[in-house]
Amino acid sequence: MKRTDEGSIDFHSSKYKNIQMKEFFRLLKREFKLFIGNSTLRTVFFLAPVFYATLLGFVYKSGKVENTPVLVVDRDNTPLSNQLTEMLDDNKSIKIIRYLQEPLSIKDEVIRHEAAAVVIIPSRFEGDMLQKKYPELNVYINTGNVLTANFASKALQLTIGTFSAGASIKALQKAGMPAAKAVTQYEPFKANYITLFNTTGNYLIFMWPAMLAVVLQQVTLLAMAVSFAAEFERGSFLKEYLKMKKWAFPTMLIKVIPIWVFSILIVGIYYFMHMIFHVPMPEGIFNFILLTAVFVGSVSFLGVFISILIPDALKATQILMVIASPAFIISGFTWPLSAMPAFVQFIANIIPLTPFLQAFKILLIQKGSVELTFPYLKHLSILLVVYAVIGWIALKIKLWFIFRKAAPQEIAVENASSEDVE
Repeated sequence: MKRTDEGSIDFHSSKYKNIQMKEFFRLLKREFKLFIGNSTLRTVFFLAPVFYATLLGFVYKSGKVENTPVLVVDRDNTPLSNQLTEMLDDNKSIKIIRYLQEPLSIKDEVIRHEAAAVVIIPSRFEGDMLQKKYPELNVYINTGNVLTANFASKALQLTIGTFSAGASIKALQKAGMPAAKAVTQYEPFKANYITLFNTTGNYLIFMWPAMLAVVLQQVTLLAMAVSFAAEFERGSFLKEYLKMKKWAFPTMLIKVIPIWVFSILIVGIYYFMHMIFHVPMPEGIFNFILLTAVFVGSVSFLGVFISILIPDALKATQILMVIASPAFIISGFTWPLSAMPAFVQFIANIIPLTPFLQAFKILLIQKGSVELTFPYLKHLSILLVVYAVIGWIALKIKLWFIFRKAAPQEIAVENASSEDVE
């Protein structure tokens, strides 16, 4: 009799598991249909990444800012000042707008021409140089736009430095000093400046891939914001998930698996766009795939947690956008985390984009060893586990509250259907 009872229990247990598995796959299939059938989700998740990748690709396509306007006010107008102006004009990074007479308002001219800098060549420039009186050039940098200001400043320093060195060496040669010695007199030691990582200063390589990661996080959070919240809002969760009331984690997986599958498509599109815009792929491609997978997983579980916590789809979307909007700014990608206050660093470190971009920079821009990304991969893995666990706990509590209030006839329907299957 005991054996019979145990066998009966085992039989019913296996039947129950089969029912649950069938229900899991039914709901997973339903989730795919809901996702594809939702025009808003289709637009956000599929069209937005392609649109932004294309738009931002063309924005940063040149990689460098060239022909930046620079005003030159030549108060001297002599062969030497003309030579300096011509040398400046030969630099492709800047475009010279020359004034032989000083304008009434230099500031107004800077604004009118959107100039990045103003170079003022003083009167008696040539005479003072010939007499070794060391005239001074005044260079005003327009820091209204830091990016163009940096490009213009670098170009001006290079050209003016070259001109100054050449003029000094020529003066020493005229005084009878051999050319080889004149060079050592002007430059007693050499300093070689060698750039590392993105040596061409290509802004496309620096910004575009990072912005694609931002877009991927945004669309994933937007898709997850309505996953549970929309079900709670329209009241379909109680009916559809009645048989899954004890399976909190599989219920979470039903919601995130479509996002994971479609994310593969988006990453594939990004790979294709890399080839179109001639942007190199990261080093250690398999490690990058793993990193991206953990990133998408942690973002999706964050979205699940908020969606469970906030039963209103619109409010859940708003909260997730508040989290996601400043993510790039505080990620440490363009401004070091160490320069931020402690509470900002804390917020940055709980957003998956932060460790992902830090590792991404090592693989793509710095071409560093894969081992250097392990701390960031560990950080992302911890976020994934934490968001999965707190999401599971939140859903467990939510299921208890929802099905505790379920009508007796709904429970009877479940039991009847289970008996029919048996």
